[in-house]
Amino acid sequence: MAASYTRSGLSPNGGFGRRVASSLLLCAYPLFVLLFAACSEARPDIPIQAGSLEIRVAPDGMIRSFMDSRSGMEYLPEGHSAPLLTLRTGGVDLQPQDVGFDDVRGVLRLAFSGGQEAEVSVREEPTHTAFELVSLTDPASVELVIWGPYPTTIDQTIGETVGVVRGEGFAMGIQALNPKTLGGYPWNENDAMPQLDIFETGDFSDLSEEGKRYVLYRVEAAKPDTFGSTLQAYTRDRSRTRVVPNWGHDRYTVPPFQDGGVVGSAIALFGAPVDQALATVGAIEIAEGLPHPLIDGEWGKTSRAAAAAYVILPFSEATVDAAVDATLEAGLRYLYHPEPFETWGHFKLGSSFPNGIPGLRSAIERAEARGVRVGVHTLSNFITTNDPYVTPIPDPRLARVGTTTLSRPLSHADTEIGIESPDLFDQVENSHLRAAALGEEIIQYRTVSEAQPWRLLGVQRGAFGTRARPHEAGDSIGKLADHAYQVFLTNPELGQEMAENLADLFNATGLRQISFDGLEGNRSTGMGNYGEVLFTTAWFNALNEDIRSHYIADASRTSHYFWHIYSRMNWGEPWYAGFRESQTEYRLKNQAYFRRNMMPGMLGWFRMQPQTSVEDIEWMLARSAAFDAGYAFVTSFEALEGNGRSDEILGLIGTWEEARMAGVFSEDQKTRMEDITNEFHLERSGGNGWALSQIYPTVVRYEVRDRQPGEPSSNTFEFENQGSDQTLRFIATAEGASIESIRFEVDAKGKIDFPVRLQDGEALVYDGTEAATIYSPEWQIRRTVPVRKDLLSVSPGEHDLVVEAHGPDGQGTLKVELRIWGSAERVGG
Repeated sequence: MAASYTRSGLSPNGGFGRRVASSLLLCAYPLFVLLFAACSEARPDIPIQAGSLEIRVAPDGMIRSFMDSRSGMEYLPEGHSAPLLTLRTGGVDLQPQDVGFDDVRGVLRLAFSGGQEAEVSVREEPTHTAFELVSLTDPASVELVIWGPYPTTIDQTIGETVGVVRGEGFAMGIQALNPKTLGGYPWNENDAMPQLDIFETGDFSDLSEEGKRYVLYRVEAAKPDTFGSTLQAYTRDRSRTRVVPNWGHDRYTVPPFQDGGVVGSAIALFGAPVDQALATVGAIEIAEGLPHPLIDGEWGKTSRAAAAAYVILPFSEATVDAAVDATLEAGLRYLYHPEPFETWGHFKLGSSFPNGIPGLRSAIERAEARGVRVGVHTLSNFITTNDPYVTPIPDPRLARVGTTTLSRPLSHADTEIGIESPDLFDQVENSHLRAAALGEEIIQYRTVSEAQPWRLLGVQRGAFGTRARPHEAGDSIGKLADHAYQVFLTNPELGQEMAENLADLFNATGLRQISFDGLEGNRSTGMGNYGEVLFTTAWFNALNEDIRSHYIADASRTSHYFWHIYSRMNWGEPWYAGFRESQTEYRLKNQAYFRRNMMPGMLGWFRMQPQTSVEDIEWMLARSAAFDAGYAFVTSFEALEGNGRSDEILGLIGTWEEARMAGVFSEDQKTRMEDITNEFHLERSGGNGWALSQIYPTVVRYEVRDRQPGEPSSNTFEFENQGSDQTLRFIATAEGASIESIRFEVDAKGKIDFPVRLQDGEALVYDGTEAATIYSPEWQIRRTVPVRKDLLSVSPGEHDLVVEAHGPDGQGTLKVELRIWGSAERVGG
């Protein structure tokens, strides 16, 4: 990493003390008496070197300068300053009033109003400086400590999650150095970072003050602002019970959590040339003991494998070899099981693995022997109601919205439950199971009485396999937090134990890939991002060295500290619309988010069905190449067997993925492929090269309908050949009803009759050869029909296509997709 100084001759504290001690000693007072000495105004700024960033702290504890020490460029906005550290006490934010430095200990001492003092250790490293709050005069009175927000003039690329902002040539960043230090600012009491899809890039001057807080996912460690950007982090004292809005409830009880409080909050600040920003974060991970997972011996954030495509295919002990066959036929290295578990919580394996962990381990060993690594899917801290954490005795660590007490004794048969307070129990907006824990019993209730005496009504006793029991007045009853998936959730301790259960499974079987789907479920802790970080950190820490040295982890969301643990983000669910339509805009917006946060690109999940076409597959593969983004290819044995062009589809996946991973596409080609209206075809072409052809599709529809006497039964459509001389290729599909007696004529060259009947969903496909093929909706070949290709020849420029067809039922549509091929472009080799 580039740095503006060397380590030689520096003090044991990294050189910081040597530069400032002599200046501080100009006043003839003991060190910390300087905080209030009359000569304090004459004291110079304290310089701190953070990689290529020189930070200057004024005598009042405010940051006076962020300067690139190589160029002398100032990045603190004119007219702005920022406290190195802010304390929140009694809801009031206190900024420092004075600062001193202990050269021996390498500690800044910040003085605040009311007699509060904070000691912050300062440790310079070649790439950054680490700051840690090591003591407070009265820690019990401090609710929050806030690092920053630190204003900068940098606004070109703002990595809101990773906490790095980049300009033309200089980058600045902040990194939280432990899980309890959250990247971000305490905008919300539940520590869920705000989000709104508003920021792309550019000028933010017209945004509202509220709008400035938001980006595609969640603004965290970096935030756009009118002057450029800010960097920020904070730690909350969690030793007291709090009631906050959370998990769809206006009131949610957050129990105390003991993590040492605000003392120990720690960050790193750095500056570096833009092209060294990512490497600098990696160096900070190593220097500060942060997670630094590898893939094949390379850091996961730079490994090409982090953005590799993979196959999602449910397999079993009996079918794993067939699943590996499909993975290898697609040219991929990762095979992922979408639903391996019978329960979530203890993660008991389901019927696909009758021999349990040994059976899964054997399947993984067979796959790895053939070069394929295996992963599994789960939903983080979601607990199914058949898991031992729920039944027959519920775990007391199941997340609770809140508690009250019984107002009267309860027999095992009572179906109305008297409670002291309806508060919390009457919140039903995000309550799906309407369940409460009462000792070793779970009950479900329909509603709460509208007046005193307060009662839970419509009660089912002994729910989810627990046993109805008698209870005494005054016994505690807790409303359980749940999710629409009909699952329960966890408090922090149970969440961490669940994460360790997952890690144990990885260690025991050799699993190498996971998606932390539903990671937001850890907001059931009431601690927002911190709950998510605790879960994933517990998983990472419990992995053995073998798994930790090679795994891929992704999630549908991320956060500042989790950035170090996961390999990539990945989502884009394929369930909501057609292959090309399901969350397309969202998938593409993700790519800009990934780039500004220095993440590998991923497009999300795409599901192959029996009806999926080759053209749809290549449409997706071109987007993968455009953004250098991997994807999940979701399929099943039924889909592979049912789709008549499965082998062709798998072969195309392998062709495109090999070329993408080889990095052979030009920037011009990538730019054209980013446009979702453009289509392409790729094939191998001699040696190690490929041929890329752009496809120019034109879609027309011929409607079968009743016509006026004498009205022509044909329609004329115009299209353009944007390529060279060629034979017109097309896909003609029957929509809504059967279509027959199809006739085409191009430029009045002569009529081409297709004496066929296409049933609804069937297609007549012509690829420029001597015959067209009729396919079923599942792309099974029905038969072929001869074609006079000379009548379909087209030169560059404008052309007419006359279409005529009939429908036995007097209705229906013939969709005709004309596919003009551009000249082949050599790629690689």
